[in-house]
Amino acid sequence: MRLLYIEDDVEIGQWVKDELTAKGYEVVWLTSGLNLPESFADVDLVILDVMLPGLDGFSIGKRIKRAKPEMPIIMLSARSSIEDKLEGLEFAEDYVTKPFHPDELAKRVEILLRRFDRTTTSKRKIKHLEIDFSSNLIINSLTGEEILLTGKQFQIFSYFLRHLNQILTKEQLYEGVWEEPYIEGDKTLMVHIRFLREKLEINPSQPEIIETIRGIGYRVRA
Repeated sequence: MRLLYIEDDVEIGQWVKDELTAKGYEVVWLTSGLNLPESFADVDLVILDVMLPGLDGFSIGKRIKRAKPEMPIIMLSARSSIEDKLEGLEFAEDYVTKPFHPDELAKRVEILLRRFDRTTTSKRKIKHLEIDFSSNLIINSLTGEEILLTGKQFQIFSYFLRHLNQILTKEQLYEGVWEEPYIEGDKTLMVHIRFLREKLEINPSQPEIIETIRGIGYRVRA
């Protein structure tokens, strides 16, 4: 997922960019709203500071919403008055006051991306797989055959696709899909991954789609 982040404070900007990059996001960081993209086609979410040189964050956010009404926006600000929050929430989906913990921001980003998930209305191709999320259809392009997944298998694969290129631990996957705490030693996820590979991989014993990252977890790369 590609995030547009606008923050003029260099120390805060670098810190937030590094933290979100470590979570697997591609972050485009600008220090003002003067060089906004002409098209937001490649942007999945905007994180916007309020206090900026030139146009303030409220003005920039409203401009972005006019250009791209479906674009999710998170406002960041040290301004915590109810008036400021209400002004921001007139157009933004979330308003986070400074100081904040990076894990809190990352979780808010994840929740918004899930709510505005573009993969559910678009097609994606990964190696020999053609995925159409509007109809929950997966086709093996080499054979032209449909790959049928169980509901839980599809949930796991969808979670991977929402976190493309990100290394996910067993705990993250289990808690993200089952929405309950992971119990150490539970083999449920491993069994589902094995069956998922048997359906998705050309050679399940040498997986190229769902990679095992030894000692950490799994990853699906675009």
